[in-house]
Parts: sequence; structure tokens; C-alpha cells
Amino acid sequence: MKNVVSRERRMAAATCKKMRTLRSITNSHADSKTSIILDATKYIDELKHRVERINQEIAMAQNSTCQKSCPVQLRVEAQDKGFLIKVFSERCCGGLLVFLLEAFEELGLDIFQARVSCSEGFLFEAVGVKDDQGSSECLNVQDIKRGVWKAIQNWTNQVKERT
Repeated sequence: MKNVVSRERRMAAATCKKMRTLRSITNSHADSKTSIILDATKYIDELKHRVERINQEIAMAQNSTCQKSCPVQLRVEAQDKGFLIKVFSERCCGGLLVFLLEAFEELGLDIFQARVSCSEGFLFEAVGVKDDQGSSECLNVQDIKRGVWKAIQNWTNQVKERT
């Protein structure tokens, strides 16, 4: 009986210590375990939102840096059956189409519908859908933007090397 009581006391002391640690990490002023856990849940949600905001700021900074170095505009929109990807430039972009198609392949996207014009500047509009043989990971708008921007940057670097 003595071992059971001392074991329960040790477990209670360990739980109390963990609750104090959790309370201090989350800056909680609560006294009950339930309130401390609720405060910790709120704190975790706040951290998730901070991470999302920081990731968005990083993506926007990367996009603006690329747009300053190359006059290409990119827009990606989620649709029912895939993504609408639009790439536009006021100047002709010889070879960019090849880089964009390679990006689609790397992302595991099939082109469902596309329109390309190189007569006055460059315009590429395509609806990309995830191919059936691709990996099981889901793509989102940011994944597509990163992949297409990478292709645009690779094309820009190649153009700079040739000049």
C-alpha cells in the first residue's frame, strides 16, 4: 500500500511540475489544470497564425524580388478541377514556354487546357490538374507559385547568361 501511495504522489508531483512548466511557457495566469490547458491551446493557435503570416510575408518578398529582376507577372488561382496559371510579360520571352512546361512536369501537373500567345509580348494561360501517377501529396496555390517562379527565375538566369 505504501508503494502505491508514494507512486501516486510522485505522479501527482510530476504532473504538477509539468503544469507549472506549461503555465510558464504559455504565460498563463490560470490556476486550474483545465484553464492552463485551454490557455496553452490558445497559445498554440496564436503561434500557428504567426507562422502562417511569416510564411506569407516571405512568399510576398520572394515574389516582389523576382518581379523587380524580371518583368514577368504570375497569377495562380485554385479552381474546382485544378489551378489556373497565368504568366504575362509585355516583352517577348523566347524559351520561357519550355521552362513553364518543365515546371508543370516537375509539379506533377497535366495541362487540361491552355492558351499561349507570343505575338505582342508573352501570355500563357493554362489549367493544370494533378496527374494520376503523381505522388499522393496535395498541391496548393503557394506550391504552384513557387514551382512556376522557380521556372521563371531559371529562364531569367539563362537569358542573362546568353547576354
